Amino acid sequence: MTTPSRPRMTGIGRVLVIVYAIMALAATGRSFVQIVREFDEAPVAYTLSALAAAVYIVATLALVFAGRRGWYLVAWIAISFELAGVLIVGTLSYLVPEIFGHPSVWSYFGGLGPDGYIGYLFVPLVLPFLGLWWLWSHRPARVAAVDEVAVTS
Repeated sequence: MTTPSRPRMTGIGRVLVIVYAIMALAATGRSFVQIVREFDEAPVAYTLSALAAAVYIVATLALVFAGRRGWYLVAWIAISFELAGVLIVGTLSYLVPEIFGHPSVWSYFGGLGPDGYIGYLFVPLVLPFLGLWWLWSHRPARVAAVDEVAVTS
């Protein structure tokens, strides 16, 4: 007799998906307004905000469907790209802020800028680390092994 596998979207996984969905909505709304109203003022920053929004959307979907074929890999790619983006843009926004013109979602690592800019309370910096940790601790082979132990116990 087999027992159904435990759902992957429980506890911290569910919270992670909710935070990713909130970031997807926030970044999408922000980039849409910025691009419509003032794209010519800071095209690099606003394009980066739109890119961040797309990454958050893909990461959210990939985390929701991570148990299905292919989506686990998509989640790894999206969240790794997100981490690289926030580290690169965050570093450059402190070192060479004139490149961007205005802050983007990943500017100043999503935190406090030197000019008093308040971003996303460093959520963009912390989130990919949590996402990668969750993916690592819930990788398909590990989940299957834990389920097998639970069934035989």
